[in-house]
Amino acid sequence: MRYVFFAVIIGLLQLFSLGAALSLKWWLQHWTTSTLQTAVMITVFIISNGLLLLSVSKLLANSYRWVSGWMLVMHFIILTAGITGAVYGSYLLSTMVFGSIISQSETIAFGLRTFAFVLFIGLFVYALHSAYVPVVRKRTIHINKSMQGQLRIAVASDLHLGRLFGNRAIDRLGRLLVEQRADMLLMPGDIMDDNTNAYTAYDMQTNLTKLCDQLPLGAYATLGNHDLYGHERPISDSLRSAGVHLLNDDVLCINHQDQPVWLIGRFDNHKRERVATTELLSQVDTTVPVILLDHRPSDIIEHSKLPIDLQVSGHTHDGQIFPANFIVRAINRLGYGYEAIGLGHFVVSSGYGFWGIPFRLGSRSEIWLITVQSAV
Repeated sequence: MRYVFFAVIIGLLQLFSLGAALSLKWWLQHWTTSTLQTAVMITVFIISNGLLLLSVSKLLANSYRWVSGWMLVMHFIILTAGITGAVYGSYLLSTMVFGSIISQSETIAFGLRTFAFVLFIGLFVYALHSAYVPVVRKRTIHINKSMQGQLRIAVASDLHLGRLFGNRAIDRLGRLLVEQRADMLLMPGDIMDDNTNAYTAYDMQTNLTKLCDQLPLGAYATLGNHDLYGHERPISDSLRSAGVHLLNDDVLCINHQDQPVWLIGRFDNHKRERVATTELLSQVDTTVPVILLDHRPSDIIEHSKLPIDLQVSGHTHDGQIFPANFIVRAINRLGYGYEAIGLGHFVVSSGYGFWGIPFRLGSRSEIWLITVQSAV
């Protein structure tokens, strides 16, 4: 399976390189010689495969970021060429309908290439904005259990705290929670970006502790796959030291307006020996509200048949970069968003942070504010 994965990555890299090379050839065609255009095309393949070799040989630190970043550049080049082509096609169609076809003039050629360049820059700015400026998704759900008042739950999954997403993001999250008057924060996995190196170097514990102290009912988390890549203990210790209640295959009863609410947290399925949801449920009183934190949304069908009122998940990032969002939604029962399924309510967040590179296209950095109240 591992070899299949690498074969797919290598194949995609070559396809991206070809698409980017042809797109750049078109863009340069108006101003340069064919010799220079060919040189640029060859350079694209050299960069792609050079980065791939450095990544495989582990000679380049954070190689996955460099490879991902280069693929993003090529992806945006291809998107730019495709959209520009569609614009030019629409122009030709309009001339056929409303007037005679005009041959491509110097002005049109220059205009198309200028449009392509501006669009390329615009995609980068928009994708950067979508990664760093979160939106608040609000949802009110009604559960078929007795409950006093409302419970306002904030959900921030996939923070991936690291060098590119740190104290400023934590402080912004804290401000949003205060503005939205959240009672508690749930973080269903991938809190750290693989390790605690940047978390410690930039003293993020101080900011995270301040955030936790602002919440009337506290902050709760479970570990995702990126928290389990060999640094589970330091990540767990760091979160606990900041005041985060970790639910690693564990249950916890909290008090909300003198009424019990049960929280259940599961390890990500990267941990093979994790406890079954049914076993965890056997430890709680399912006649009162039950909330599950499960990093991946892969078990939603099974969980929809169990007495779970609300499940919050992440992991998918809603694809992070278009068109991966369509793939994510196709392969999951619920790849992103909210849906009432079976006995419960399910929320899959695109995440507050990002993986690898600080860009989002077709998805958005977000937190969810879920207001839970009784329907009986």
